[in-house]
Amino acid sequence: MELDKMKLHTVEEAVKLTKELSKTKFDSSIEVHLRLGIDTRKGDQQIRGAVSLPHGTGKSVKVAAFVSAEKEEACKKAGADLVGSEDLIEEIKRTEKTDFQVAVTEPAMMKNLAKIAKILGTRGLMPSPKNETVTPTPEKAVEELKKGKVSYKNDDTGNVHVSIGKTSFDDAKIIENFETLLDAIRKAKPASSKGIYIKNASMSSTMGPGIKIAVS
Repeated sequence: MELDKMKLHTVEEAVKLTKELSKTKFDSSIEVHLRLGIDTRKGDQQIRGAVSLPHGTGKSVKVAAFVSAEKEEACKKAGADLVGSEDLIEEIKRTEKTDFQVAVTEPAMMKNLAKIAKILGTRGLMPSPKNETVTPTPEKAVEELKKGKVSYKNDDTGNVHVSIGKTSFDDAKIIENFETLLDAIRKAKPASSKGIYIKNASMSSTMGPGIKIAVS
């Protein structure tokens, strides 16, 4: 089918079109792309946070928990793939291998992570209070990440890209995930941001075209 690239669609239409125009034989991820009216040169206009999508993303995420001995068992039970403290830090320092997508830690462990801050930081894996991965309850953070909590942050051009599901998801689940994400982004609007905040929004599948969405 021919796509009118300039047309704005409702989120319901966008979900249907994204599925119809998915080009892959595998179960594609569905991504949302938001262009925000922020000045990325200003520190107080950086968007960064986390949101629990009600239906998850359909992806399994590998979580590493850098925690004290008292928290290790709870984090394992919550589903952490790697759990440790100084031993895990030393292993990463030695091998420079990071076989995980998200790291969580306790506030008291942050000073220990300084040893591998460069390795984690360059790969976007450094825990942060802003996306709720530095917390006194790391076991809760692990559980939420395993259930589909996602982090978001703007890039240098003021865009945010977040995966909100798979093409196999029911339309209603994708729509609810989209609306949950949009609500979180709206709440994260910097006080100093002037003019239109969400300039445009689009949705696409892996390798599929972007479908523009009308958002107020």
